[in-house]
Amino acid sequence: MSQTLPSPASVVPEPDPQLLQRAAAVRRAAMALGQASDAERRGAVAAMADALEAAGDGILEANRADLAAAAAEGLAPALGARLKLDGPKLAGAIAGVRQVAALADPVGRRQLHTELDDGLVLERLSVPLGVLGVIFEARPDAVMQIASLAIRSGNGALLKGGREASRSCQAIAAALQRGLAGSAVDPGCLELLTSRQESLGLLRLDGLVDLIIPRGSNALVRFIQDNTRIPVLGHADGICHLYVDQAADPALALRIALDSKTQYPAACNAIETLLVHQATAPVFLGAALTAFAAAGVELRGDPAACALGVAQAAGPGAWDTEYSDLILNVKVVEDLEAALEHIRRHGSRHTDAIATTDPVAANRFLAAVDSAGVFLNCSTRFADGNRYGFGAEVGISTQTLPPRGPVGLEGLVTYRYRLRGEGHIAADYADGIRQFSHRPLPL
Repeated sequence: MSQTLPSPASVVPEPDPQLLQRAAAVRRAAMALGQASDAERRGAVAAMADALEAAGDGILEANRADLAAAAAEGLAPALGARLKLDGPKLAGAIAGVRQVAALADPVGRRQLHTELDDGLVLERLSVPLGVLGVIFEARPDAVMQIASLAIRSGNGALLKGGREASRSCQAIAAALQRGLAGSAVDPGCLELLTSRQESLGLLRLDGLVDLIIPRGSNALVRFIQDNTRIPVLGHADGICHLYVDQAADPALALRIALDSKTQYPAACNAIETLLVHQATAPVFLGAALTAFAAAGVELRGDPAACALGVAQAAGPGAWDTEYSDLILNVKVVEDLEAALEHIRRHGSRHTDAIATTDPVAANRFLAAVDSAGVFLNCSTRFADGNRYGFGAEVGISTQTLPPRGPVGLEGLVTYRYRLRGEGHIAADYADGIRQFSHRPLPL
C-alpha cells in the first residue's frame, strides 16, 4: 500500500529529462521566491489557506475515495489513521497554515555583525535553503504543512506522497497552486510528483534539491538515507518512553501514560514502552492494568511486570519495536539509572518523559537523556510543531546536529556571510600593514 521500494542493493535510476526540467523550473521559481518580501510571502501563505478552505469539500471527497481504495487493499490501521482527513482535521490543518502566515519572518535576520577593520564589515544573514524534496506516506495533511512552511521560509518544494494518498494530495496541491496564482508568488514553487519513478529520481537531484525530508516508515527513511547524496532530515523510528519514578504521583503518571499512548497511537511521538520503578510498580500497575484495558491497550511486559498482572510477555525485539498501535511494553526497573540505560540502549532519540515529584530525579533525567525532546510530567504527544507554536512542521528530526525535534521555519533556513570592504586585500594583513579590530557591531 505504501510506496514499493527496491532493495538497497538496487541502483536508483537517473532522473528522466522531464523530471530534470520540472525540478529546474522549481529551482528558478524558488530563487525568485527567496528574494520576495516578507509581506509577499506572508500574503501567499494566507492565499493558500483561503484556497484550501474554498476547496474543502473536494479535498474531503478525494480523501474518502483514497480511504475506500485503501480499505479494499487492506491498508494497515496505523497508516489508515494517518491517511484519514475529516472536517475537523482539515480545519485544523488550514488553521495551522494561517498560523504559519502570521509567524515572524525567518529570512534576512542578521545573526552576526562585526567590523573586521575600518571599512571592512562582516554580516551573517539567514537565507532560504533553496528547494526541499519531501517524500511521505499516507499523510495528505503533510502537503499543507510542508507547502506553507516552504513558501513562508522562501523555499520551493517537490512533494511526493504515497500511492494510497494520491487523490487527496492532488486535490490539496491543486488548491495550493490556485492560492499562489492569486498572490505575488509563482505557483511553480510547488510541484507534486505522482509516480514511483519520480520519487526515485528525486533522490538523484543533487544540485537541484538542497534537502530531502522523508516522512513515513522506517524502511522508507532508511532507503532514502542509503540512496542519496542530498542531505536527509528526519527520523527512522519513534520509540518513545515514559519513566514512572518512585516519587511519581501515581494518578498524574497514569493520566500522562494514557494520553501518551492512546491520544493518537499512530503518531511517532506516542510511547511504545512504559518504564516503572520497582518501588512504585505494585501500586501504579494495580491501577494502570484496569485503565489501559478500558482504553483497549494490549500490555506486554517483562517478567517482573507479568508477575504484577501484565497478561502477555514481551517477545524478542519488543523493546526495539515501534507499534504505532494500541500496544504498550511495560518494564519494571530497579531505579532511575536502569531506566536511563534502557532508554540509551533502545530509544530512538525522539521524545522521552519522566513522571516524578523529585527535582533531583527530574533534573538527572532531563540532563541525561539524549533525545530531541525530554519532558517532565507531561505527555510525549506534545512533541509537535503545531503544539510548540510553529504553526506546522516538516517533520521531526532525531539527529544530533540542528535542526532537531519538530522542524518549523527556523529549520528551513541557513545563513550566508556578507563582507563589505573598500578595496581591502588580505596581503596587507599578512604583511602587518593593517590589523584586524574584530569590533562587534549592533545586530
